[in-house]
Amino acid sequence: MKHVWIICLAGAIAIGQDRTHGRSMTISQSGIVATSQTLASSAGAAVLARGGSAVDAAIAANAVLGVVEPMMCGIGGDLFVIHAEGNTGKLTGLNSSGLAPKGLSIEYLQKIGHSSMPAGGIHTVNVPGAVAGWEAMHKKFGKLPWKELFAPAIYYATKGFPVTELIQWDWEHGEGKLRANDNARAVFLPNGRAPKEGEIFRNPGLAKAYQLIADGGAKAFYQGPIRDAILKTSKRFEGTLTAADMAGFAPEWVEPIATEYRGWKVFQLPPNGQGIGTIEMLNIMSAFNLPSMPADSAEALHLKIEAQKLSFQDLRRYNADPRMAKVPVEGMLSKAYAVERAKSIDPNKANCDAKPGDPGAFQTAKVGHTIYMSAVDREGNLVSWIQSISDLWGSGIVVDDYGFHLHDRAGAFSFDRQHPNALAPGKRPYHTIIPGYMEKANMRIGFGIMRGMNQAQAQAQFVSHIADHGMNLQEALEAPRFNKMTLGGCDIRIESRFSEATLDGLRKLGHHPSVLGAYSGLMGGGQAVGFDTKTKVKFGASSPRKDGSAVPEPEQFWPVVPSTSGKRTAN
Repeated sequence: MKHVWIICLAGAIAIGQDRTHGRSMTISQSGIVATSQTLASSAGAAVLARGGSAVDAAIAANAVLGVVEPMMCGIGGDLFVIHAEGNTGKLTGLNSSGLAPKGLSIEYLQKIGHSSMPAGGIHTVNVPGAVAGWEAMHKKFGKLPWKELFAPAIYYATKGFPVTELIQWDWEHGEGKLRANDNARAVFLPNGRAPKEGEIFRNPGLAKAYQLIADGGAKAFYQGPIRDAILKTSKRFEGTLTAADMAGFAPEWVEPIATEYRGWKVFQLPPNGQGIGTIEMLNIMSAFNLPSMPADSAEALHLKIEAQKLSFQDLRRYNADPRMAKVPVEGMLSKAYAVERAKSIDPNKANCDAKPGDPGAFQTAKVGHTIYMSAVDREGNLVSWIQSISDLWGSGIVVDDYGFHLHDRAGAFSFDRQHPNALAPGKRPYHTIIPGYMEKANMRIGFGIMRGMNQAQAQAQFVSHIADHGMNLQEALEAPRFNKMTLGGCDIRIESRFSEATLDGLRKLGHHPSVLGAYSGLMGGGQAVGFDTKTKVKFGASSPRKDGSAVPEPEQFWPVVPSTSGKRTAN
């Protein structure tokens, strides 16, 4: 095997660029795929090179992520997408989050001894929505044959892949959850332990599942042999999923919601996802002159933290499935409501007792509206794509014979019957995974940042880094961030790259920062792609908090011509 290193050196007197981010954007005239694991990005880029669309590339890359990053995503989870057409800029939103089984209710859980929503296990399993979402997107925007899209994932599941460093850390630190399930232990703890960094891991059961989906489409998952295995597994754990629950699921096409922030139009999907929290946080932040403040100053961070507290309170109080609960979407999107919320922020003191507001007072209508990765193809069609099995290793339950986890998204329901997000049969829970999209003049950007309740606040910070502080995609993804994962109090988590002066400034304002690592995984990794509609140039970025990269579509450097033997050869 040959290894090649190529290094270009400038003259001895050259001085490197003085910058705070660690790597440059990927910039190309062809398409780009950015994911949290480089093998998945490369698979997506290869699909683009075969003439595939951004959606084709996203499906292929997503399937590979289910193999190489199994604790984060897979066919046992849900999917959300924003798609932007290259020529027109038209946006399409897809909500493919699953419903609670018809037999799962608060009354049922109380009957079997629960006094709150379980944190894992079979009663946190909704119908998985991802595969139906893939098929819906492919039928609308795909170019290549469906079956071709699963070849890379089947290859890696069968032949194996070397486990990467951050994924290995999550794998090893999730051993306790894996040991609690016989199937999980057998599949994901070969030799009785998590694979080591660089060790080859194979998942032939998952390869079988992907082959069935490749051959039979989503029907194989929701009405065929994979469905049968899911129901058999669920029955063994006394779950409530039925064949009718599975066969009755369908994704929903939704209209993205939006706000304008410093001249950028920022889009999210409507509830049940938490993207509305990103928009409310940005609306509150717009009341302050953040562009005049350094991005890493205590002054700027204080205002963003306070805006996060207010939007987070509203999210936890009102966000739910709008098909089955009244969600004050219009009020939460209202600029006037944001102005009222911003008035409660003291520039000189942290609020340790933030409360939900009353967005309903700004509602003119009587009812409400309805592993992140991104890709852009050669024509500028762009997808902002997020898929998840919720917590690390999902519910902890691996489906018989097929090597994938079922998600635990139903654990996000409320056990309070009066709450909009109360568990009910056929209902979608409060959902944390959200795809983001923003545009201004000739620039379009698809972006997302992972890790549960971190997502809405991290995405607002990403937008601010670009719109307020002039950063590029890579710089905005890498920039140090904060998050607050609790309701109430003045605790925050913050990365160590902020200066001691900034930390002291936050403490003086009444915040209680807990300092994490320089590129903490608790801040969530992210990906972004951009498209300049004027120059047709594409941009890609990938967060160092993950094992991924933004990989460009390989160009056809050598024309392909028929050989005398009839086989295609490069000229």
